[in-house]
Amino acid sequence: MLLAELEIFHSRPIAPTRRLSLGHVYLPVDPSPGFGGILLGAILSSHIRDIDEDFHVDIQRLLTEVERGTRVVQPRLRHRFQVDRHGLTYSHHRLLGAKDSIEFELNSSGSPLQQVLGCIYVLERLDDTTRTLLVPVMRKAFTWRGPIGPSFITYLAGTRSTAVSALADPRAWALDILQFPGGTVKPSKREVMSRFRACMRDAHPDHGGDEKLASKLMMDITEARRILLDAL
Repeated sequence: MLLAELEIFHSRPIAPTRRLSLGHVYLPVDPSPGFGGILLGAILSSHIRDIDEDFHVDIQRLLTEVERGTRVVQPRLRHRFQVDRHGLTYSHHRLLGAKDSIEFELNSSGSPLQQVLGCIYVLERLDDTTRTLLVPVMRKAFTWRGPIGPSFITYLAGTRSTAVSALADPRAWALDILQFPGGTVKPSKREVMSRFRACMRDAHPDHGGDEKLASKLMMDITEARRILLDAL
């Protein structure tokens, strides 16, 4: 299942000019950072470590300009952004859902700088509210130096669950984890805590819970409680 996708068109390595353009863009960002924000963060994080540190300050400055809605003057960082894709090759990045887990497919045929700039120019084209929400996410991705996987998603999205359903609709996922009946919209704090205690008891191996699944299930139950209480 396709969760997010981005094509970045760019000059070939042997080309005398350095140009950038955007291809297909599918970046859902609701609820923030959404699958789109996670994909953009993964592209930036996986490539920023291979960019000369002399460029890092300029990249941060460019993020700030985009966040403020300032028109980005071209060219920037030795590349010129354009609409025309004629003569350019491209890199293709996707976020995929496999059952209820997430997989990254980052296929780059250009330089690390071209990938990072492509992400920033995508941000520039989003509406003001979305851009303001996602730029801080990109700054978090900027500092990540671990593997691009579940721990990265947890860090970037600020959630302990990396299930597709939890990221797509956190409230619905939380209600399901705490076994609220269908049609429940906004349970009270007392109801959430009651369901939390009951689910934790049932999940514990001492009360018949599966030992192999107990740890993850109890973590999900705790995260579901946090999501619903934060929404009150």
